[in-house]
Amino acid sequence: MSLMKIRLELGRTPDDPQGDPRHGYEFVAPVDAQGYLDPEEWKAQKDHCAVYRFHPHEPEYRGSLRHNGQGWLFDYLPGRSSDNEVIFRLDRHRIEKGLYLTIKEEDGVARPFKIVDVKPLAGAFATRSAIAGQKRHSHQL
Repeated sequence: MSLMKIRLELGRTPDDPQGDPRHGYEFVAPVDAQGYLDPEEWKAQKDHCAVYRFHPHEPEYRGSLRHNGQGWLFDYLPGRSSDNEVIFRLDRHRIEKGLYLTIKEEDGVARPFKIVDVKPLAGAFATRSAIAGQKRHSHQL
């Protein structure tokens, strides 16, 4: 079991028929041998499960992968739910290059994101520098 660095890029949508590699996410999560998120390992490693959101026309968001009792989400400002982005059934989807995840973004629109890269994170303590930098919650509303 190891932490994995996962990169998602916007898949095809009516607004972006070819998708957009400039709109996406990089996040760190524990993935089991079958390619599924490991919730027990997440509990032990959640401080290392960071997310970085990028978009060509919006500021960068940095936050954490969290579970709220109902499902998985990206949380950018702890204590506020208005900025959370829900990941549709992450507990049931394999995390494998070429597959897709659906994320309901802050604007309320659910969009498909293609998994374009999954690789082991080089050292659990490299998370902040690899994804989140020193400021994990730099999203400005």
